[in-house]
Amino acid sequence: MAIVSSRARLGEDVVIGPYSVIADDVVIGTGSFIGNYVTIDDGTTIGKNCNIFHNSSIGAPPQDLKYNGEKTKLVIGDNVIIREFCTLNRGTVAHGTTKIGNGCLLMAYVHIAHDCELGENVIFANQATLGGHVVIGEAASLGGGVLVHQFCRVGKHVFIGGGFRIVQDVPPYILAAGEPLRYAGINRVGLKRRGFSAETRTMIKRAYRIYFRSGLTRQAALEKLKSDLPHLPEIEEIVHFIETSERSII
Repeated sequence: MAIVSSRARLGEDVVIGPYSVIADDVVIGTGSFIGNYVTIDDGTTIGKNCNIFHNSSIGAPPQDLKYNGEKTKLVIGDNVIIREFCTLNRGTVAHGTTKIGNGCLLMAYVHIAHDCELGENVIFANQATLGGHVVIGEAASLGGGVLVHQFCRVGKHVFIGGGFRIVQDVPPYILAAGEPLRYAGINRVGLKRRGFSAETRTMIKRAYRIYFRSGLTRQAALEKLKSDLPHLPEIEEIVHFIETSERSII
């Protein structure tokens, strides 16, 4: 009772529920499950062992008035879980592709707009919503109802409390909450669970104490990070993220 184009390419052991519609230019990897009433539009590639639950819209054209029917893509990695009523749009000519990394979990009613990029193992709770061109670093977690302004970046291993708005860049390894959104400490529990040593967590905390709490200007704080702290990859990631921010830091 599903409608599957003869031009779609399905791997072995793919299951498609009733009333789902699979368009021509679609690739679905081995072992993936597509629930009932799911629409998967042209330009969508889905990896292996993905689970897309009922009533989701995957790869629909972007909600962007500049879009003029050009051929763009949505690329979903392996082992991704997309729960009920999610909407994921493909890219525009500006970037061409919306990307979802391996191992992501998108809970119900999540919206991913055009040209967004999610790293691996990202978790979005219910109703998290991204504007266009948003970049989310690996293993970041967004609480329920979080709204992200277009062109914002969220760093690796960040945790955002539920219900807040992101209108500036959120640097890696931190907790953020409040209105306006602000630094609320490092993501200590998440970092510990993911194997970051106590020494590394201490250095990350020290770095952000300098940047957010010292009263120094942005540039002076960055120079102090470079001169006073060990050259750990995590410290270099923090410095690079801040230095390349275009929307400024929370």
